[in-house]
Amino acid sequence: MKSRSSGGRGSRGREARENRHVSEREKAAPSLGEDDLMEIVAAKEVPFVLILDCVQDPHNLGAILRTADAAGVDAVVAPKDKAVGITETVRRVSVGGADHVPFAQVTNLARTMEKLKEAGVWFVGTSDHATAKSIYELDLKGPLAIVMGAEGKGMRRLTEENCDFLASIPMAGTVDCLNVSVATGVCVFEAVRQRSLA
Repeated sequence: MKSRSSGGRGSRGREARENRHVSEREKAAPSLGEDDLMEIVAAKEVPFVLILDCVQDPHNLGAILRTADAAGVDAVVAPKDKAVGITETVRRVSVGGADHVPFAQVTNLARTMEKLKEAGVWFVGTSDHATAKSIYELDLKGPLAIVMGAEGKGMRRLTEENCDFLASIPMAGTVDCLNVSVATGVCVFEAVRQRSLA
């Protein structure tokens, strides 16, 4: 990937929706903030970040953190609202991944994406749109953030608009899409494969 030039876009906030996947008694552990995330990215020569746009199921987040740890992802980022945090279920399902991969929850995901762009990071968002290229056709070797959408609805409009490229996973069977944790594994390890050849 070529170097990133900066440029800003506006964003709008919305009222948070209740997370139906996490019970009241299962409290989320504290996560990192935007400043911590930017410090992590600044310390990496070629940062590798995973953005989760409103993933709500703790089992999915746990599986994703396990995959992120195995793939050497530098940080996982999620919004504070409409998304699950690090709960006991997430920690258990991640089999240690939640304790080793930096996990940041931010107030405004679109603004954080803009800051990461200013730091030189390119965004590849996953999408089922016909215009999306196959994940295997895209260059995933430079400073990179892979963006995964929520269960069911995928990425929100503003998140998608902040992506530089849209990627799809070729599907040969009858199902329309993969579970978000499985799709994350496919995309992240394609990036790992490409980056190992760089």
